[in-house]
Amino acid sequence: MSEQRSQVSGNARSYQAGHSIHITETAAPAPQALASLPAAPHLTGREEPTAALLKALGPDGSGATVVTGLPGVGKTALALHAAHQAVTLGHFPGGTLFVHLRGYDPAGAVAPEQALEALLRALGVRDDDLPPAPEEQAGLYRSLLSGRAEEHGPMLIVADDASSSSQLLPLIPAHSTHRLLSTSRDTLTAPDLRPRLIPLDELTPDAAAALITSALTQTRPDDPRPRADPEALARVVTHCGRLPLALTIAAALLTDDPGLPVATLAEDLADTRTRLQTLRHEDATGRSLAVRTAFDLSYRRLRDQDARLFRLLPLNPGPDLSTEAAATLVDLPPRETRASLAALARACLITEHPVGSGRWRLHDLIRLYASELPQEEDRHEAAGRLMIGHYYRICDAADDHLRAVPGKPPPDHFTGPGEALAWLDAERANLIAMVHLTTETAPAVAPYMSASLGTYLHRRRHFHDAVAVNGSALAATRKLDDRRGEAFALRNLGESLQYLRRFEEASTNLTQAAAIYHELNEPRAEGVALGTLGDTLVDLRRFDEAITTLEQAAALFRSIGERLDEGIALGTLATALVETGRPDEGISTLTQVIDIYRERNDRHGEAVALSNLGIALREAGRFDDAVVAHRQSLVLLRDLDDPQNRGAALNMYGAALQHVDRLDEAITAHREALAVLTKLEDHHGIGGALSNLGGALARTGSLDQASAAFAAAVAIFRELGDEYSEGLAQRNLEQVQRERTTKRPWWPFGRRRARRTEA
Repeated sequence: MSEQRSQVSGNARSYQAGHSIHITETAAPAPQALASLPAAPHLTGREEPTAALLKALGPDGSGATVVTGLPGVGKTALALHAAHQAVTLGHFPGGTLFVHLRGYDPAGAVAPEQALEALLRALGVRDDDLPPAPEEQAGLYRSLLSGRAEEHGPMLIVADDASSSSQLLPLIPAHSTHRLLSTSRDTLTAPDLRPRLIPLDELTPDAAAALITSALTQTRPDDPRPRADPEALARVVTHCGRLPLALTIAAALLTDDPGLPVATLAEDLADTRTRLQTLRHEDATGRSLAVRTAFDLSYRRLRDQDARLFRLLPLNPGPDLSTEAAATLVDLPPRETRASLAALARACLITEHPVGSGRWRLHDLIRLYASELPQEEDRHEAAGRLMIGHYYRICDAADDHLRAVPGKPPPDHFTGPGEALAWLDAERANLIAMVHLTTETAPAVAPYMSASLGTYLHRRRHFHDAVAVNGSALAATRKLDDRRGEAFALRNLGESLQYLRRFEEASTNLTQAAAIYHELNEPRAEGVALGTLGDTLVDLRRFDEAITTLEQAAALFRSIGERLDEGIALGTLATALVETGRPDEGISTLTQVIDIYRERNDRHGEAVALSNLGIALREAGRFDDAVVAHRQSLVLLRDLDDPQNRGAALNMYGAALQHVDRLDEAITAHREALAVLTKLEDHHGIGGALSNLGGALARTGSLDQASAAFAAAVAIFRELGDEYSEGLAQRNLEQVQRERTTKRPWWPFGRRRARRTEA
């Protein structure tokens, strides 16, 4: 009996001892049932599932409850912990029974009739009195438990480590007051069982760190290591995937070697090639704990086709994958593939999150385990190529929908841009990871996939992701010595850096792109690079250089008849002219731009140009005309899917309204702009809206509110490193704080222009 108890309870630092099975080739011993529960192990961070389990074990609970979860997640520990609490609360005056079903033991699981015999013996039935037939034993079991209920009250039966519903069905007590509690790596369901399932996930980061700390201090109360290096402890927790079994092993390794720094263990675990080997521990008695062993027990039970899919899942580079992507790996229909995925989910080797979404996740350690399993090399490589093709093909179709021109039919894969955006949102992490992966494995694909993501990442304002994928694309083109591809990647990278306000880096990349396009004699591409470079130079406040660059871009476009591109370049040129104190030239240039857009029926370009015209008119002192131009811009933007420029236009409209003393309307416009830009997480735009709002509030005498708005703007610009805008906001803040009263308005951050964004 002592050996059986050690398998389920262990010692104070064996959090998940139910999986500490040492695999042998010997036959499984006959099961023993305990008339009392094994000792409750130490539990950390399981308040919610404990509460759910106690509710299920209570008077109003269900007859059978199964705690499920991936190997090593702490199912046995939770079940025993909750069972002891339920007994303490007085739920089971009739007593408890415990049997270990060894559902995943390589030597064989406990048969249902074996478990039933063990429980009858624990109930006091002598061997000579045991009925020979399983049906008679089941009848005696039900009869004894019914009598127990009448004489002593409800009873709790804990059946640990079940692998099938057939193991549990004979153990279900007929009397409604009794409860059956089981644990399983499989989601056990059957028509006659219908248990309540309590799924168990990994621990939270704090609870995981607390588990290691608690295990160490129980052995050595003065152990300073966890407190001395919390960052290293956090890395250990991350590398263990917050899985209790892995955390228990990490704690055991630290306990066995008191001089081992937590940082050294973290470094050992950081190597994904040896992580599973590191997560193994054997104590002085020869009892082994190993993450790989725990996973082996579940993997060995899979059907061949399910095991094959499981081995291929790590080919997906992102955090989850769709049923359709998984179907690509095995080259089977999605319906058939979903059946295999569901089998893996029932085995708790993957999870569908959320349930019914058709998206599947692997725990990090299980991903490593699957990737280390023996592979059929040719089939593995072919599956990898199929997955790359799957993501690129659909990403390209989604991009076509986002850039679709009216009158030109988009691809058939999606019903429209909304559906394309939804797919891109769901697959973003996978697509970005795939770009990075193909940079090494298929460099010819990386630039094309990166380009297909460009419109989407900018529209969703994922500029950091855009910089990352364009950087990978650039590396791939240089590896291939593809000069045209290199220029394209440089241009895209420069544009993404510009949106992150990393203007110097953007300028360097765009200059290189323009030079390569000039070398290749591609005037349109060179003009686009020069136009974006000119825009960046405006942001750098290098206006003379910007004017020269933008005039070159406009001339290139004019020479090849690209009127819309010429309009974009002229629009940015007008901004530079206004900034250098030449608003009349800016107005004249913007009038040409508006004519170009109206000629081409480009309402988006017209809206942006009108907004910038309003700024130029305001700088020229034509305030009423500025209000009209901004209002016309907003009317156009209202019907276009461009919240970024709408937010900027609202801000500029409010600034123009201040000039004509329509302060209440101005405050409303700035607050609307603030709401739009906050939703977009456009921090620079938020700073501009706050500055202009502060100016309007100050002119109405709301000095406290104005001061708060300016202070918030100063903080934002300081964090962004925009010294110019910070200085403007700081001066206005100081002016408000000095409570200066003047009828002369000042215009904080009043020149932020709208930008033309490609649809």
